[in-house]
Amino acid sequence: MNNAVEPAVRIHPAIDNGIKPTAEGFGGGTLACLCTSDTVTVALKGQTAHNHVCGCTQCWKPDGALFSQVAVISRDQVEVTANGDKLQVVNPDATIRRHACKVCGVHMFGRIENEKHAFYGLDFVHTERSRDAGWAAPTFAAFVSSIIESGADPENMGAVRARLLELGLAPYDVLSPPLMDAIAINAAKLSGKLNTWNAQQGQQAQQPQQAQQAPSI
Repeated sequence: MNNAVEPAVRIHPAIDNGIKPTAEGFGGGTLACLCTSDTVTVALKGQTAHNHVCGCTQCWKPDGALFSQVAVISRDQVEVTANGDKLQVVNPDATIRRHACKVCGVHMFGRIENEKHAFYGLDFVHTERSRDAGWAAPTFAAFVSSIIESGADPENMGAVRARLLELGLAPYDVLSPPLMDAIAINAAKLSGKLNTWNAQQGQQAQQPQQAQQAPSI
């Protein structure tokens, strides 16, 4: 007899009954689309990072899920290993070019081609499409309010955020603070603002030393 209590708010099937822990030393695994024949497979040759649930309207979500679950991994650790001819980019104009199976629709990986983007070099993947256990556990929820754009009831948002907190996933209406910092740092570097600030900090650090070295009169 199954005595498991169904959660009042279902976030994503991979975490609705609890979050599986990250396995120390985990070395990667294989993702598979939903097709029962000519399945698209993608090998991830390492552990993922920044795993989270995302409420945006662009990421792939399993049927009935309020959120997607997305992690990142270095693009050089991603390899299409079977039936890559079934993949197509969902929206070539999007910042993240999501390579999806043309038959079942699963996004197998998302790639940023803009070399100036803060996350260039990282691919976005859905590790729940792997049978391998040990992937990095999700640690936060991003773009929570955006689930309303996908049809979620605005009156239920309080319950959604409460459930996320119950699962240990801090809810944000953007990305997590470290990722938002990374975006801002990259923008500041591109504009020259951060280089200017670093130069000013270096000059200020030198001034006390110069004052100490000045000969007394």
